[in-house]
Amino acid sequence: MRHIPSRPAFKNGTGKTLDAFQHCTIGVSRRGFMGLGASLAFASALPRALAQPGSPVAATWPNKPLQLIVPWPAGGQTDLTLRVLCEEAEPLLGQPIVVINKPGAAGTQVAPLLKAAEPDGHTIGQVPITVYRHALMNHVPWDPVTDLSPILQVSGVTFGVLVPASSPWKTLADLVDWAQKHPGELVLGSTGIGTTAHLAMEEILLNHDVRYVHVPYKGTADQMLAIAGAQIMAGVNSTGFAPWVDRGQMRLLATFSAHRSPRWPEVPTMRELGYEQAVYTSPWGLAAPRGTPEAVVQKLHAVFRRAMFSERHQAALAKYDQDLDYLNTHDYRQAVLATVEHEKRLLKRMNLLARPTS
Repeated sequence: MRHIPSRPAFKNGTGKTLDAFQHCTIGVSRRGFMGLGASLAFASALPRALAQPGSPVAATWPNKPLQLIVPWPAGGQTDLTLRVLCEEAEPLLGQPIVVINKPGAAGTQVAPLLKAAEPDGHTIGQVPITVYRHALMNHVPWDPVTDLSPILQVSGVTFGVLVPASSPWKTLADLVDWAQKHPGELVLGSTGIGTTAHLAMEEILLNHDVRYVHVPYKGTADQMLAIAGAQIMAGVNSTGFAPWVDRGQMRLLATFSAHRSPRWPEVPTMRELGYEQAVYTSPWGLAAPRGTPEAVVQKLHAVFRRAMFSERHQAALAKYDQDLDYLNTHDYRQAVLATVEHEKRLLKRMNLLARPTS
C-alpha cells in the first residue's frame, strides 16, 4: 500500500490509473432496543438510585454544575447531539451541564483534560474510539485505558464503501476482483491515515492480499468531491456521504455496520458478505477521570442511560444517520479493551503501531 497526498490525483473513466499526479429514520440497534426496554423498566427507580450513598463523595453528588468536554468544534454533528443529550439529563441530575468544546488533535484533547480533572464526577467527556487508537499509534503522556473511567457507550456512525456513479463496479466483489487482477492500480480514498475508514477497508483488502494506492483526505467534503468526480476509484467514509448517494452521484456498495441501515436497506453489510469481524462504527461514549468513585459512575450511567433513550435525543441522532448503540459500564469497558487489542494487531500489520521507545 502506498500513501499519496490528499489531493485529486487520479481520473477513473475506464477503471485504469491515468496519471500519478494528474430519512430521517430513527434507528435503534438490537442492543439499543433491548437497552430501551430495560431503561423504561428502571426509570421509576432512578430517584432512589441517585439517592443511595456509596461513598462520601457519592452521598452529596452532584453539588455543583457538571462539565462535559467535547473534543469537537461547537455546532458540529456530535456537538449538537450531545447538547440535546445534556438537556435531557439536566432535570435528572438537578444541576446544569456546561459543554466545553476542545477541538483539535484529531479529537483526542479529551483524554489529557480528563486525566488532569478532579475525579469527583463533575467533569466528564465524550470519548471517541479514536482516542484509544491514537495512543496506539503515537507516544502520548496519557493512556486512555488506565486514565479514563468509562461510563456508558452511546452511539456510532455508519461507514460505507463508495464508488462514483459512473463506476462499472456494482458490488464489493466487483471491486475486489478488479483490484486482484490489477495489482497496485486501485486508487482508494479515506479520511486519513489510521482513521476508522482507513482501517476498515485495509482489513478487507489485506484478506485478499490487494495492493492499492491510498489517498488520505483531510475532510469529508474533499473526499466526496473526488469520488463523485471519479478522481479516485473508490472511497470509505461515514454518513457524510448520504446526500451524495441520495442524489445519485455515487453508489454505496456495502456498509461496515452489524446490521443493514434502515436508510439503505438494499445495501449489504460486510458481515453479510463474509467478513465476520469487519464491523466498524467508530463508537463513542462518555467517560470520567480515573479514580471517580464507582457509585458516582453508576449514578452518571443511570442518568445518561435514561437521557439517551429519550425521543428527542434519538431524533437528534437520526438526523445524522446515527443509531443508539448502548452498552452499560461493564460491557463498555470490555468492548474498549477488545477493540484496543484488535486494532493493536491490525496497526502492527499496517506498520502504524508506535515503536517502543529506547
